[in-house]
Amino acid sequence: MPGSDTTRDLDRKLATIAAGRYTPDDFVIADAKDADMAFGAAAAGPVPGADGRYRSRTEYLDAMRALVDARALDILLTSASNGERLADEGALGNGVTLAVRANDTTDVWNPRGGTYVAQPSRPFRTADLAAVRPFCDLVLYSVTFNNDLDRDIATLEAYRTFRRDAAAAGMRYFLEVFNPNAPVGLAPRDVGAFVNDCIVRTLAGVTRGERPLFLKMPYNGAGAVAELVEHDPSLVVGILGGSAGTTRDTFELLQRAQAHGARVALFGRKIQRAESQLDLVGLMRPVLRGELTPEQAVREYHDALAKAGTAAQRSLEADLEVTDPVLRAE
Repeated sequence: MPGSDTTRDLDRKLATIAAGRYTPDDFVIADAKDADMAFGAAAAGPVPGADGRYRSRTEYLDAMRALVDARALDILLTSASNGERLADEGALGNGVTLAVRANDTTDVWNPRGGTYVAQPSRPFRTADLAAVRPFCDLVLYSVTFNNDLDRDIATLEAYRTFRRDAAAAGMRYFLEVFNPNAPVGLAPRDVGAFVNDCIVRTLAGVTRGERPLFLKMPYNGAGAVAELVEHDPSLVVGILGGSAGTTRDTFELLQRAQAHGARVALFGRKIQRAESQLDLVGLMRPVLRGELTPEQAVREYHDALAKAGTAAQRSLEADLEVTDPVLRAE
């Protein structure tokens, strides 16, 4: 299988984490370049200074290749079509693990002018696991719970069907659990606890052979992350990046998540919308190691932009601000 030897770094890190020997060098960094499954033609982000034009699929793939070549990632998450393209050309042979999004959820189906994201999430699948398996053995499966009985039962039943199909195809997977997108009778203050309880309840019915390698979920605060990690130390918790935010948001989220037990970060727009994806990702490990504070990393990032002659989207002062509501509230 193309790229079949590229899981060694990820597998080694997960084994070390499971054995209780974690160090910051074992933190798993993933680039979520699967936004074409959500935003369509706008997935790769706007072209700076070109009003209304978005980067092309070719440019999107070029950004993936550059990060892989820089050995900056542990996982590259893509759509099935882009993953196949990269695998066919042998672009993943240096240790990066390819992962493919296995299912779609309507709460991240976000075409320009569309309103799907405001409606209660429904799971469905575009990708064919049998077609993906020849070039990739790791996939992402997403679920969203809304405190809506009928919708949430349908979500669980679809997840059960996926697990059976993945096992039959010889696929490993990690599980993404989004925050409710159209919650019914759920107070905002209860979201973190609700999501944690849904995760524990869901996985309680899943035996060892069908459990996810790790989780991908929003950062709902230090307490929510710590609660999940402490409840079940065998569960590897990963955080998603959410909106692009400031560069300070990116590094603060990374530092705080690790401090409270997360061991994986899967950032999409936070990487894709950066002026220099390579410089941003390159500064993540020093932050994780404690060699740089988030504030220092932002300053280093702006220095790198200036040296390259790349215009910054925000002033240094603005980019040093923490704007994420959850981070600001802590």
